[in-house]
Amino acid sequence: MKPLRTPPRVEPRKPGNALIVAAMLLSLCILSLIKARYCPSPYGVDDDEGNAVAPPKIVADEAVSNLSRPLCFETSKRSNVCEAEGGIRLQGSSRTIFLHPSLTDREWKIKPYCRKHDPPAMKKVDEWTMKPFPSDEAPPRCTAKYTVPALVFSIGGFTDNLFHDFTDVIVPLFISSYRFRGEVQFVVADIKPSWVSRFILILMQLSNYDIIDADNDDPSAVRCFSRVIVGLSFHKELGVDPSKTATGYSIVEFKGMLRKAYGLERPTVERWGVRRKPSLLLISRNKTRVFLNEKGIADMAASLGFDVRVTEPTNKTDVGEFARLVNTADVMMGVHGAGLTNMVFLPAGAVLIQVVPMGAPSWLPRDTFEQPSRDMQLKYLDYHIEGDESTLTEQYPKDHPVLNDPSSIHKQGWYALSEVYLENQNVRPQLDRLKNTLLEALKLLPRISKEA
Repeated sequence: MKPLRTPPRVEPRKPGNALIVAAMLLSLCILSLIKARYCPSPYGVDDDEGNAVAPPKIVADEAVSNLSRPLCFETSKRSNVCEAEGGIRLQGSSRTIFLHPSLTDREWKIKPYCRKHDPPAMKKVDEWTMKPFPSDEAPPRCTAKYTVPALVFSIGGFTDNLFHDFTDVIVPLFISSYRFRGEVQFVVADIKPSWVSRFILILMQLSNYDIIDADNDDPSAVRCFSRVIVGLSFHKELGVDPSKTATGYSIVEFKGMLRKAYGLERPTVERWGVRRKPSLLLISRNKTRVFLNEKGIADMAASLGFDVRVTEPTNKTDVGEFARLVNTADVMMGVHGAGLTNMVFLPAGAVLIQVVPMGAPSWLPRDTFEQPSRDMQLKYLDYHIEGDESTLTEQYPKDHPVLNDPSSIHKQGWYALSEVYLENQNVRPQLDRLKNTLLEALKLLPRISKEA
């Protein structure tokens, strides 16, 4: 044994001081023993193995808090979202998500599609159930385990209409998944293989993993996740509210994602001049809201110096091919309808011209294309069809409310106004009047001031 070190020499203290110090130390020791026995630390105690354990009261409070916390909540008037973390088992074939009993003591039901206000759309969307697995039974055995969160959504509803494809699904999917930077597993319900094929390049930009087809999943499959989100968040038509996103991303980042997905070369419009004509893409229609003088419009635009292309996209049109065509345009013009949704592929600074059918309510062209186009850094113009340019004047007498009092038709609801003003109207714009709109579009485009 090593000898004890000799302490440094100090001056002797008076006995009275030593007794006082000793008494104080003894008191502190007694108080410490009492606190350790009767006053547990607020930060927890140690178990027999030295691991920190929360005091029983705190654990109970946390359990009560979890059970009372709602799993589902409204993210907008159009969308609900359910979210849970911990011990999650997903069974796609039965549209059921089993949760640990500590997370909830009740069932939650949701249709994961962003038109909850629209019964006809929601009839085409299956309901999902989130519920606790019985506490007295073993939880369903996992057949596959995942380290990334699951995002469950439907492609039922009104999809296969380009406007609804984007405003109901693709933009909300971007809002809900972009924060994960690809590390998220999509679980798709109400599957439409043709829809998935059309938009697979977008899905691949937002998730690094093959989708799970809930409809055709093995009935015995139980997929285990640590986190699940059911439903997509909707902000506004074809739009993203940056103040509501995780890192402030917006529709500008959405358009950047589309450029990457489809290899679009033009982020912004280029200057036009003698050596480069401005390009005009005229969106054609052949069933409703048809341009009856389409050739005259194209010829008039060409006389103004536009390089004109006329095309009609359909559900069978290759999205990537059409996106690249739209991206070459400086101006895109069409009658109000799903085809104008292709503005998402226009370069920043391009001009969108919306031809508004006679009798359409003011909110319809404004909310669907005017406001979204401005957020997309596009220039916007509209052309309102007047009585002598609409076939409605050929179908109704001059004193009919359809012509003289459109608001009375609007009050009858969406289906009434849609049937009259959208489904049964074609247009013949006055070329001289439309010419002024196209000249205004030219002024909005950047132009080379001097050319060599």
